[in-house]
Amino acid sequence: MPIRVLIVDDHPVVRAGMRMLLEGDPEIEIVGEGENGEDALRLARALEPDVVVMDVTMPVMDGIDATRRIKAEKPDIAVLAVSIHEGTDYFFQMLQAGSSGYVPKRAAPDDLLRAIRTVAEGNVFLEPGIAKELVADYLERVEQGSERDSYNGLTERECEVLTHIAEGQTNREIGQDLDISVKTVERHCENIMRKLNLRNRTELVKYAIRKNLISLD
Repeated sequence: MPIRVLIVDDHPVVRAGMRMLLEGDPEIEIVGEGENGEDALRLARALEPDVVVMDVTMPVMDGIDATRRIKAEKPDIAVLAVSIHEGTDYFFQMLQAGSSGYVPKRAAPDDLLRAIRTVAEGNVFLEPGIAKELVADYLERVEQGSERDSYNGLTERECEVLTHIAEGQTNREIGQDLDISVKTVERHCENIMRKLNLRNRTELVKYAIRKNLISLD
C-alpha cells in the first residue's frame, strides 16, 4: 500500500512543488493539502494519513502546536517537519511536540522522499547537521547537571541494540545482525526504555543520537 501523505504549508507554490515531487513516486499517495495548523489538525482527523509533511511557521496555528495536538489525538500519525528555519529553537520545539523528523527546505528532493519513507516506518529522520545539534545540546545539559546520565546502566547487549535502532534498523534486521530472535530484540527494547525512562522507539533514537552512538557524517 502507498504511504498516505498530507501536505501542510502556507505557501501555495511550496505545496505545488511538493505535490509535483511526491506524485512522481508510485509509493506515495497525497490525500490532502492544508495551509495552516488548523487545517492540519482537521484533515489529520478526517483523513488519518500515514505522514503529515508539516511546515513550522504558519498563520492561525503554527506547526508546533498542530503537531502536538495531532500526536495527542492520533499518535500513529507521523509528522515530518519541513522548514526554511534551520536554527535549533524550531528544531527542538518540533521534536518536543512529537515530530519524527526535521528536513530543511533547502534539502535535495531525494532527502524529502527518504525522510517520508523513514518516518512512515516508525523511525526518525534527522539530517547529519541537525543530529549534531542534538549531540551538542545533550552535552551542554550534562555539563549543567540537568541531564541524568543513565546510559551506564545498560548492558553491553542493550547498548548494541540501541545503536542499531538509532541507525534505523527494524527489529528483524537487528536480530539478523546480532544473531538473536525478534522477540529477544523486543525484550531488549523494553528494558532500554524502562532504564532510560523513554516511551517509544522514536525517543530511543533521539537518545542514541544525543549520546553520539551513531556516525553523523
